[in-house]
Amino acid sequence: MSKMPASNECKQQRHSGARDSANPNAQVRIAEPRDSGSGAGAPSRNDTSRFEQDQFLTILSREEALARFEAALFPRQLPSEKRLLADALGRALAEDVVAPIDVPPFDRSNVDGFAVRSADLARAGEAAPVQLALNDETISCGTAPTLPVLPGTATAIATGGPVPRGADAIVMVEHTQPAGHGTIEVRRAASPGQFVSYAGSDIARGEALLRAGTMIGSREIGMLAACGIAEVALTRRPRVAILSTGDELVQPGEKLRPAAIYDTNGAIVTAAIAENGGDAAFLGAIADNEAMLEAAMRKALADSDMLVLSGGTSKGAGDVSHRIIARLGKPGIIAHGVALKPGKPLCLAVCDGKPVVILPGFPTSAMFTFHDMIVPVLRRMAGLPPRSDAKVAAKVPVRIASELGRTEFVMVSLVEGADGLIAYPGGKGSGAITSFAQADGFLKIEALADQLPAGSEAEVTLFTPHVRVPDLVIVGSHCTGLDLVTAPLVHAGLVVRSIAVGSLGGLAAAKRGECDLAPIHLFDDKTETYNTPYLADGLELVPGWRRMQGIVFRKDDTRFAGLSAEQAVRAALADPACLMVNRNQGAGTRILIDRLLAGRRPDGYWNQPRSHNAVAAAVAQRRADWGMTIAPVADASGLGFIPLAEEHYDFALVTARKQRPAVQAFLDALASDEGRAALTKAGFRPA
Repeated sequence: MSKMPASNECKQQRHSGARDSANPNAQVRIAEPRDSGSGAGAPSRNDTSRFEQDQFLTILSREEALARFEAALFPRQLPSEKRLLADALGRALAEDVVAPIDVPPFDRSNVDGFAVRSADLARAGEAAPVQLALNDETISCGTAPTLPVLPGTATAIATGGPVPRGADAIVMVEHTQPAGHGTIEVRRAASPGQFVSYAGSDIARGEALLRAGTMIGSREIGMLAACGIAEVALTRRPRVAILSTGDELVQPGEKLRPAAIYDTNGAIVTAAIAENGGDAAFLGAIADNEAMLEAAMRKALADSDMLVLSGGTSKGAGDVSHRIIARLGKPGIIAHGVALKPGKPLCLAVCDGKPVVILPGFPTSAMFTFHDMIVPVLRRMAGLPPRSDAKVAAKVPVRIASELGRTEFVMVSLVEGADGLIAYPGGKGSGAITSFAQADGFLKIEALADQLPAGSEAEVTLFTPHVRVPDLVIVGSHCTGLDLVTAPLVHAGLVVRSIAVGSLGGLAAAKRGECDLAPIHLFDDKTETYNTPYLADGLELVPGWRRMQGIVFRKDDTRFAGLSAEQAVRAALADPACLMVNRNQGAGTRILIDRLLAGRRPDGYWNQPRSHNAVAAAVAQRRADWGMTIAPVADASGLGFIPLAEEHYDFALVTARKQRPAVQAFLDALASDEGRAALTKAGFRPA
């Protein structure tokens, strides 16, 4: 089990059991308060006995939900405001801009040279040079001519200088020679208009310079400035209020109390709104108190053009946001439940012309639904054009199961394979904020498909305009020691991509040639050795470091004090109240645990998280009394630790990629004194 991020996970957890997943149109009965006795009809979170009113949730397709939402909001008049040119970057024009002047405003020279009459040079050539008398002035940029160019004369002129009266061409200074006594000699003919930019040749007075809806960038600012325009009418940024909901939320910077989580959705949604043309205002987190939340929502709507909440979209007693919407204005809820994965509990509403959005609580669900369903509406309200996301084709190396009937978005990391890009799906789930932050993009599985077969070609929508293929690809089991070894490579400018798929998954990727290195820690029962028995042709073992594994327990638990690992397990088994936490099947740690248990299955055996950190967290938080993890994790968690055996964390290297510069840089860092010292300091023993 991956480490839970700081987010609104609890909100998403409430969604489970709210629907019959086999029937996408199942009706869900939700009890509303009959009389709470706490003012404004607000029930307490735990007073579920008073809920009676029916609430129905009908799952809509993504396309139908978005169409209904947009139909309820548009067309609409977009408010505008005047802003100085310096404040216009990234904004959308509210009206057409007509050029008030010609650009350039006069005929000007394109080169340094001499303003001439082309007729004077009609017969000029190498064998028949023409002499011209120089007028007694030099025309520079910003200098208005005072003397005309009469027949047989020329005036010195700089690039950008106004062409004087009588002249119709410019001769480059390189094509002339001084002839003495205030004359020049020209040996080339000149055609009318040569090296002259005429007034209005760039922009003509009265021309439509920019159209309404144009997004202002540096080029557009240059055009406006060239016309002397200092102020433009822009579509006003929609004011968007953001509220997080939930008793469990703590704002970043505050102390995390037991069973609480940090509010990541508030920060990430606020930033995403600003990225897409909104004027975002985060109003904090509101507890699951219906009266307080309704007051906050009413005030936010009164002061803003749009309201976005996260959490509170399901049917738990603490999720009240959707019930409040019905009291905030017409038409109310447009869609509550969309056939998306992640993002099914999304709630879309319009209250007296203002959009109200309740995003799912899990960060990945919230951000997918925001970018897919809300960004189009937000950008339209800001007068901005739709996002033009870059897309690339990639092969998916593993089968991805999908839920029939729901459009599914799967985040992927891109690496270079032998025949093109490879898209590795992220496996941390909709509660993992790192899944969204570390992915290169996402692919889409249509609602009518129940899987994406291994080897499928897929279209990947990128999160950024371009993707840089990593210099070093590491696929397998992750360890914090790996971060220490790769840090110098990253600081040197290399792009390192580490994809955690477990030891066996890494070996499979290495055999397919999809990575440079596969970190593994696999114990072979037959040979009683680590890793080497699992290598295949084309792979070689690079020793990494050793991680001491052992029994972890709370330091105040006297049942384990002074015991060996074997004695500690026997003591735990003798106490029926002593609850264990296991590891996932296939993990090297699981093999050691099963050996110690010798076939016994004590209470907690089937609690099988997938990481050392999750084991330590379960013990530290008193959800379990003992488990097995590695020493650095136990130390970081402040837990007691009884050593048992060293685990070998090594690397299966793809021999064919060994000479790649990034691979050599990794091997050098692994063997360096600095790398070994960093590993030792972190509690590992370099091999």
